[in-house]
Amino acid sequence: MNNRVHLNRLNGTAENGRGWPENVGILGLEIYFPSQYVDQTELEKFDGASEGKYTVGLGQTRMGFCSDREDVNSLCLTVLDRLVQKTGTSYKDIGRLEVGTETLLDKSKSVKSVLMQVFEESGNSNVEGVDSTNACYGGTAALFNCVNWVESSSWDGRYAVAVCADIAIYASGNARPTGGAGAVAVLVGPDAPLVFERGLRASHVQHVYDFYKPEMTSEYPTVDGKLSIQCYLHALDKCYQLYCQKHAALFPDDQPISLNSFDALLFHSPFCKLVQKSLARLALNDYVNVPKDKRESKYPELASLPHFDDLSQTYFDRDIEKAMMDYSKITFEKKTKPSLHLATNVGNMYTPSLYGGLISYLCEEQDPAGKRIALFSYGSGLVSSFYSMKITGGPALAKLLDGLSDVKPRLLGRAKVAPSDFDATMKLREETHHLAPYQPAATIDHLFPDTWYLVEVDSRHRRHYKKYTSSDSNSNGHSQ
Repeated sequence: MNNRVHLNRLNGTAENGRGWPENVGILGLEIYFPSQYVDQTELEKFDGASEGKYTVGLGQTRMGFCSDREDVNSLCLTVLDRLVQKTGTSYKDIGRLEVGTETLLDKSKSVKSVLMQVFEESGNSNVEGVDSTNACYGGTAALFNCVNWVESSSWDGRYAVAVCADIAIYASGNARPTGGAGAVAVLVGPDAPLVFERGLRASHVQHVYDFYKPEMTSEYPTVDGKLSIQCYLHALDKCYQLYCQKHAALFPDDQPISLNSFDALLFHSPFCKLVQKSLARLALNDYVNVPKDKRESKYPELASLPHFDDLSQTYFDRDIEKAMMDYSKITFEKKTKPSLHLATNVGNMYTPSLYGGLISYLCEEQDPAGKRIALFSYGSGLVSSFYSMKITGGPALAKLLDGLSDVKPRLLGRAKVAPSDFDATMKLREETHHLAPYQPAATIDHLFPDTWYLVEVDSRHRRHYKKYTSSDSNSNGHSQ
């Protein structure tokens, strides 16, 4: 960043005359996922589940998982380090760093503070921000904080970075195949190719115990599965309706918001089948947003839709759900399914889930320039938001997309692990979680090069990390 640009930004002299920079949004993206996965078809057999329960019923194909060599700190170190290297960003030019995670290792010390070790060589310790925690929503909170900072009077002209990472694991049983692990880092600043639509953000927050982690010595959550799905759909209804109202107030002369308003619709993905149901849910919202006397003419395909008085009566109405999924199938295939490539192959990453969907969409869409996308973020407990962004073209977009060109090759380069070995790894994590002192038992030869990993936990619970380099991989026989 040259000094003139830096000073202009410090002075807040935006061209629009209102003191904020133009086109604030995402300048760069990076994703990290584990180098190992378990096949969901094989896991069905190992668990004694019915054929297709995980693959068809949940829509999952493979699930990434971490050995005891990785934790949330190492995931964040890896993805931040890779983002900086790929984008050519200097650590000196980062003025805010936010972390979103629900995988807590310490009740006091933030993950963000652990990440400051990679800033030391640059001499930059003037970096605002800490951690945001609320189930899967923490990554969105971190991202919003970064965007808000760049648009605020506190902005000093430097970049902001949001990092979100989690290791999603469950006790053995029906919920285990909805796990996963991963991390996403987002570079935020002005003149971005992915621009947040200012003023078009709607949130719904509510107190509920649908999914929570009250036991600090365990990585496993307490889950009410049926309630969690109901809360997710209810939050989606509320956020979408509020977004529609905000848009109508800001742009009274425009057409009302509907699925037709967006080129892509992305969702937090606990499992892929729920995402398909969510897209159908928005189609149902569009249906009820039309006056009753006009519905039949506007939606002749839905003339046989069962009667209901309000949306809250339809959460588990299978007839309505099926009708809406059939009606919205083409829209889902075109506007949402491209965002699920990572979700079905890695699993639920919790806080990075939605942004893994954004990366998937950008990797699958041949020409994203000019597209308008909607995003829905959900975190149990609950906090949720629906917002939108527009994609511009030019060199900035080309650079962002080039940085994602290795995502698919990395997916193909992972190692498949037998369900029995996966199960043994989960038992190891369960037995050793929060032990101190602790020496990790897993080898490092399965790691991707340039992955940060846990070396040891000393007797005072202090965690020590190292970066797995190309020389390490060669000496350990890792195939690159």
